Amino acid sequence: MSITVLLADDQRMVRTGFRYILQAQPDIEVVAEAADGGEALRLAQELRPDVSLLDIRMPGLSGLEVVRRLSGPGVADPLRVVMVTTFDIDEYVDDALENGASGFVLKSAGPALLVEAVRAAARGDALVSPAITVRLLERLARSRGPGSGGRRVASDTRGLTPRELDVVRAVAQGLTNAEIADRLYLSLGTVKRHLTNVQTKLRARNRVEIAAWAYRNGIVE
Repeated sequence: MSITVLLADDQRMVRTGFRYILQAQPDIEVVAEAADGGEALRLAQELRPDVSLLDIRMPGLSGLEVVRRLSGPGVADPLRVVMVTTFDIDEYVDDALENGASGFVLKSAGPALLVEAVRAAARGDALVSPAITVRLLERLARSRGPGSGGRRVASDTRGLTPRELDVVRAVAQGLTNAEIADRLYLSLGTVKRHLTNVQTKLRARNRVEIAAWAYRNGIVE
C-alpha cells in the first residue's frame, strides 16, 4: 500500500515541487495540499494521512502550532508529521521535536532526503537533516563547557557491534545514509539496518539522539 502524504506550504511552487518528487516514488501518494496552517490542521484531522509535511511559517496557524495539535503531548491519537523548512533555527527544531515531530528536514537538503524522511516517518522512525544534527551536537558541546574533561572512552556501548559504532560515529559527523554507505563500503540497505538496530539498542528516536549519545559517551570527538 502507498504511503499517503499531506503537503502544507504557503508557496504553490514549493508544493508542486514536493508533489513531483514524492509522486515519482512507487510507494508514496500525495492525497491533499494545504496553503495555510488552519487548512493543514483540518485536512490532517479529516484525512489522517500516514505522513503530513508541514512548513514552519504559514498564514494563520504556524507549522509548529499544527504539529503540537496533531502529535504533541496529550494528543490521544497522534499523527506523524515531518517539518520541512528553510529556517533551521534552534528554537524551531527543539519545539518541533518536543511536540512529537517525526523529522525535521531543510528544503535545501534535496529530494532524496525528503523521500527518506517520509518513509522513515511512515514506519515510525524519525529523520533529522544531517546539517541540523551536527549543529545540535555543537550546542551540546558548548553546554558542557571547556572544563568538562574532554573526550571520554565509553564504558558501556549498549551492546553495539563495532560496525554499528562506525555508523554511529558517521551519524554524529552529519553524514547522510548514502554518505555512510560510501565511507564504510556498505550497501544503503545495510546502513539502514544498522541504524534500526542502533536506535533500538539506544532507545533513540532520531539521528540527533544518536549523535548526542555518541558525544556524551566519547564515541566521537
